Amino acid sequence: MASSIRVRAVENGGVTSLKALVRHPMDSGFVKDSAGNVIPAHFIQVLTINHNGKDVFVAQWGPAVSKDPFLECRFEGAKKGDKLTISWVDNKGESDSTTATIG
Repeated sequence: MASSIRVRAVENGGVTSLKALVRHPMDSGFVKDSAGNVIPAHFIQVLTINHNGKDVFVAQWGPAVSKDPFLECRFEGAKKGDKLTISWVDNKGESDSTTATIG
């Protein structure tokens, strides 16, 4: 199965810029379906970006984040060719991760 995370990371002048799109329903638990039944909460709780064994970004999300969230961040200390690992865990225990090479 393909990863739910699409990533692009580019280093320029010592600063790495990362953009990620995460496919996830991010259901709040407050919305009803067409039959009037409440759609259970299903959202990402923690998203982590790791470079060389060190977390460079950690987000603690909740039900207020929109469906298919987009994330952009910048950090220093990486070089072109280095690997980044982006991972998430949701409130149902599901998870995904992917690795990207900095260009």
